[in-house]
Amino acid sequence: MSDGQTAKTPWLPPRWFIRLAWSVHRGLYRVSGSRIGLWQPRANRWGALRLTTTGRRTGQQRSVIVAYFEDGPNLVTVAMNGWGEGQPAWWLNLQAHPDASVDVVGGPRLVRGRAATGDERLRLWPRWSEADANFDAHAARRSSETTVVVLEPRPGGASALQ
Repeated sequence: MSDGQTAKTPWLPPRWFIRLAWSVHRGLYRVSGSRIGLWQPRANRWGALRLTTTGRRTGQQRSVIVAYFEDGPNLVTVAMNGWGEGQPAWWLNLQAHPDASVDVVGGPRLVRGRAATGDERLRLWPRWSEADANFDAHAARRSSETTVVVLEPRPGGASALQ
């Protein structure tokens, strides 16, 4: 970029539209009997999984569909709250109760969530930019750092859920 030019902030739809899109996505997943709404990641393309956490205040099961990619046996997502301020509720729940489950195209899995730190975070962050050219610009809108969340397999894995 030459002197005097500033990077153009990429467009985001209004917050109400983002929340509506999330509701529609969850609704399609639910009414299709879990046949529509999840997909595997591909080269330079994220996938979608259903994460079920335990509510930090209620103790009830809470589910959300999030983007992810694979890093060896781990699944990696970001706690981005639709690029809005604050942490998403699912991440706050996962911090309070790290043991969770995910539904992916290959079936359910037991996982334990944690934040990526240090070199691991530095290694994982650019993978999101490969999948979304505006990723860094959207993250820059937030006043706090966007957490990279690693979902590690728990002992028993998928076999414990079947």
